[in-house]
Amino acid sequence: MNKVIISVAPVAGPDPLIPEMLVADIEKCVDAGASMCHLHCKTREGKLTPDISNISFAFDKILEKRDIVVQASTGGISDMTIEKRCNPLWYPKVESASLNGGSTNLGEAIYRNSLEDIRYCAKVCYERAILPEIEVFDIGMIHNIECIRKELPFREPLLFNLVFGHKGGMQPTMEALSAFRSFLPENAFFGVTHFGRDNWSFLAGAIAMGASLVRIGFEDSRYLSSKKVAKYNYELVEKLATLIRAMDLEVATPVEARKMLGI
Repeated sequence: MNKVIISVAPVAGPDPLIPEMLVADIEKCVDAGASMCHLHCKTREGKLTPDISNISFAFDKILEKRDIVVQASTGGISDMTIEKRCNPLWYPKVESASLNGGSTNLGEAIYRNSLEDIRYCAKVCYERAILPEIEVFDIGMIHNIECIRKELPFREPLLFNLVFGHKGGMQPTMEALSAFRSFLPENAFFGVTHFGRDNWSFLAGAIAMGASLVRIGFEDSRYLSSKKVAKYNYELVEKLATLIRAMDLEVATPVEARKMLGI
């Protein structure tokens, strides 16, 4: 496969979700090569919420301007139950959703995802024909998914997003990526997220190792280089698209991304 999906996660953890301010940036992200948009269910003030009205409004406004694969997060550090965290899956335009593969430390916080939480989220995704993007922060989470797949049939190909860079989690080294990749099920797609990124070498290495999806955006890092930060998300997408093409690969359109992932 010579196409790479660019997923944009445009809103940083503590930042508000203000649809009117987001739409123009996402328009330019799509024009630059993004084919998926990942949003957390947040209020206009930036608080995670089970109320899906604001995220629904944001995606509605984005889709009025551009076609893009709609991906809702079911994660984030909060005291919400997994049922409340999965509320965005009832927004009818969601095509993909994060499925967190286990519990981990995110900085000083504990990110709780029990096996029962994983089962519930996977069940809702498949009942609603939503593709789960399986977020894994360490190799043991791949084993969690393998165990649950024996109880709940997962549609293939599986999509894993390997997350690196969080304090307390796997760090962005090629050795860690190689180990992660070696434990993935046969024929699975994998993508990468590099949280806290201030350079592009790890993303380039992941693409060279066969990543089918790369996530970029303010949720993970604003850095264009070690000394320069982006003002808008589309600047990050432009640089990533240039990197992909420089490696003689192609950037997937939203239509091509859906075909690759079986959406």
